[in-house]
Amino acid sequence: MIEFQLNRPGILFVLSAPSGGGKSTLLRELLSADESMEYSVSVTTRPPRGDEQDGREYHFRTESEFKRLLAANAFVESAVVHGNYYGTLRSEVEERIAEGADVVLDIDVQGSLKLKKERPDTVLVFVLPPSIATLEKRLRSRGLDDERAIRTRLENARHELKYANLYDYVLVNERIEDTIDSLRQVVTGERHRAHRMVLNDALGEIEFIKPQREQMVGAG
Repeated sequence: MIEFQLNRPGILFVLSAPSGGGKSTLLRELLSADESMEYSVSVTTRPPRGDEQDGREYHFRTESEFKRLLAANAFVESAVVHGNYYGTLRSEVEERIAEGADVVLDIDVQGSLKLKKERPDTVLVFVLPPSIATLEKRLRSRGLDDERAIRTRLENARHELKYANLYDYVLVNERIEDTIDSLRQVVTGERHRAHRMVLNDALGEIEFIKPQREQMVGAG
């Protein structure tokens, strides 16, 4: 018989990185290895790339459709990135968190910091490239953008990197296998932080003192 039980609400994780930083690979590896982690699909007005599918990588919507959702307060966060609108649906996050699921988001610096302000217990992870030169090489090697787009992405990356120290964790993605291991350690550590736990004694012999913490996941 297990006398002591650990229960906790779901955790909201956010992964941010400049374009070409390896974020998609990290998310794919994390989700494939962790069945208890769910991915929240964001809404965007940008067109699909390559073999992207509506509802898988993003919910692709027109600008007018996005603005209607925005006016209805349907987003927990939203931002304009590279001239396109992006947003995270409340329905994609709050219901899952309340049910105890851990959810990971793929959003930019603007959206991440807005979300952290609204939900302080959100865990923000920023993925840095080893250098701007390495980032440029990665952008060029994937063959998705023309020269103008690459220059815009590099300029935006320099701006985004300024905010890395406002995140809870920073990972330098030099070797993808090592970065994946580090990301998994972050997730495991956050799942076992005492302030997230609700401790129960099945035999009723111990009355655990509850932590005095005003901001818990789901409080928003």
